[in-house]
Amino acid sequence: MTPLALYIHWPFCVSKCPYCDFNSHVRQGVDQERWRDALLADMAHEAMLTTGRAIGSIFFGGGTPSLMPAATVAALIDAADAHWGLTTDCEITLEANPSSVEAARFADLAAAGVNRASLGLQALDDDALAFLGRAHSVREGLAALDVAQARFGRVSFDLIYARPSQPQSAWEAELRRALSFGTEHLSLYQLTIEPGTRFATLAAKGDLVIPDSDTAADLFEATRTIAAEQGLPAYEISNHARPGAESRHNLAYWRYSDYLGIGPGAHGRRGGMATQRRRKPENWLNAVARNGHGIELEESLDARTMATERLVMGLRLAEGLDTASIADTLHQNRIALLEREGLLARTGDHLRATDRGMPVLEAILREISLG
Repeated sequence: MTPLALYIHWPFCVSKCPYCDFNSHVRQGVDQERWRDALLADMAHEAMLTTGRAIGSIFFGGGTPSLMPAATVAALIDAADAHWGLTTDCEITLEANPSSVEAARFADLAAAGVNRASLGLQALDDDALAFLGRAHSVREGLAALDVAQARFGRVSFDLIYARPSQPQSAWEAELRRALSFGTEHLSLYQLTIEPGTRFATLAAKGDLVIPDSDTAADLFEATRTIAAEQGLPAYEISNHARPGAESRHNLAYWRYSDYLGIGPGAHGRRGGMATQRRRKPENWLNAVARNGHGIELEESLDARTMATERLVMGLRLAEGLDTASIADTLHQNRIALLEREGLLARTGDHLRATDRGMPVLEAILREISLG
């Protein structure tokens, strides 16, 4: 049976953060014992419903999980092992901001059981970091990367490109520098403007102009080409890794395997059920105290919804997906047309987006899905 993936959401930041959903909640004053006990209870509830499955990956995400007490991290890992058992190669990832404060804690987190770090470097340019609202400098970020590489068996970091006024030559130089650090995994995202954000306000005023679609496509193609040349081909639309170093946790999402989410706002999929925890930390804590879990929504997914989710996630992967079980939810004639145009490739029931198709994947999905 396919191992489970476990996501643990820690909502607290060291300070207010422009990207954090829970930015009014900071680390100071957190009742650590209460939070640890609540997370353990939330986990125990999921364990009751998923017996007979091992855990293949654990991911600590959210606000600033690298500021979780190492003892809490260890307690959660130990509890997961006691409830389900961990696979011998279980991947245990923790997201971290690349600051000196957090890097100083990497040794304790590694001793607690974390074996993979994901660092939010985001840029190798100080002006770009300031624009993106990041508190760290390039120098501080690279120092944290050095510490992470010394402490964890596997390290990944992310960069954001297609930034305003960023020439392609500048991005290519930045990417080559990033590839020189020797990590086996990179997440490379194009800057997107989300409604309700500071960036959206700036864009509406005309103070922020992102690259047009043709320029963005050129940047996307250059990114894939350069990373592949350096031995990190794209295995997902925005993720690159040396063969064997792919994120096992994220692959569980993209391959539509079951994953369990605990902590405020965490989502999950198990046995055809969608789960969602209460979003606000205090509401989640109160729900756990009252019910033994923080679930706000738990509903059975119908076949069409699951087929759509499977398609949306699977086509993000370079490997694509087997469509045999969802064939009746697809426009087969449109798939054939997109094959002829070189945007999709199909072998029997197996379907994948080509290199030409990946940049327009959202449009492809709209075209071929009956959902």
